[in-house]
Amino acid sequence: MDITFEYDGIHSSNRLEMMILEKLNKLESKYDFIIRTRVFLKTTNTSSPETGKICKIQLSVPGPLLFAESNAANFETAIAETVNDLARQLAKKKEKMKSH
Repeated sequence: MDITFEYDGIHSSNRLEMMILEKLNKLESKYDFIIRTRVFLKTTNTSSPETGKICKIQLSVPGPLLFAESNAANFETAIAETVNDLARQLAKKKEKMKSH
């Protein structure tokens, strides 16, 4: 699986990249049809202290792209929520692939 990281408004972080890689490798071991992954990390100014750190992940798989996005107080939470959303989407995709 090819993984690309993009940053908007923040500097690249090896710690965040390692955390994301660990979570994505777990997904790939369960769903071997993932081809490519694009990860976007971004900060925004918000009036709420519980938002502002955005994680977007786009997965290239056979058929339409899968996409999830989360906005949280810190990147760790945003990453975890985004990966959980993708895991649900991948499970549905795998079920559809089995039925065809």
